[in-house]
Amino acid sequence: MTALARPKKNGLSYFPLDVDFFEDPKIKILRSRYGRDGIVFYIYLLCEIYRHGYYIQMDDDFEYIISDDLKMDQNKVNQVLNFLLSRSLFDNTLFQSDKVLTSAGIQRRFQLAVKERARKNPIEVGRFWLLKKEETEPFIKCTLFAGYSGKSEGYSGKNEGNSTEESLKKSKVNKSIYNTGFTPELERAFQMYLLVRKNNFGEISGEQIQALRDDLQSLSDKEEEQIAIVKKATASGWKSFYTTEKKRGRSGSTKEKVKDNNNFERRSYDMDALERSLLGDG
Repeated sequence: MTALARPKKNGLSYFPLDVDFFEDPKIKILRSRYGRDGIVFYIYLLCEIYRHGYYIQMDDDFEYIISDDLKMDQNKVNQVLNFLLSRSLFDNTLFQSDKVLTSAGIQRRFQLAVKERARKNPIEVGRFWLLKKEETEPFIKCTLFAGYSGKSEGYSGKNEGNSTEESLKKSKVNKSIYNTGFTPELERAFQMYLLVRKNNFGEISGEQIQALRDDLQSLSDKEEEQIAIVKKATASGWKSFYTTEKKRGRSGSTKEKVKDNNNFERRSYDMDALERSLLGDG
């Protein structure tokens, strides 16, 4: 009788935890704010990610499952998750665009952990890969890198499977979206703007997000001015970014509030409340 081949393993059986884990200032703040629940929650997510590979994609039921598994109130689950995102323990941009949890650090540890296994059978990764080409080990084959040709990515049964053609089509956009060059403060303001814009105008594509980033950078190359432009657009419920001069009419007065297709005025927003919500402090 022919022996059956072992099923292909995508994730890890174990992952390394630095001995200085509790010395990390981000972990100290996490423990200070949320106690043991915060630490357990973070390690729980790391286990789930490494069990499947280098990322997980959350669905509507995921938070309920975590809440039940950890016996943690769902509001606290949301607060801790938002804290982890705001402190870059997970990549916030990728989470906002695709509900994906991962980080560059997670992916660095992943590729080292699969080194021996992948030397014989290289591992293919796709559009959720955050590391640059020079940071990626030779045995990791990324469909986003120019000149790559290969079969479709079927990395995890639970995660998305994208063909090489689809990944290459999105590569130019995704590279610029996920490697924005924005400082944390500017990125936080930008994500808050996207949240308000979505409420006012509906879903936005990756191409539109990148166009907004490019537009913002064309209006000013100074971070302080860029943040002011983004916050003004957020508070005003605008669909695009404007400098004060561009938004004013010829008479010098500002335009009347924009109305949507149903003739309703855009909502006004409490910026402090929005920021607290974004950071999970609300």
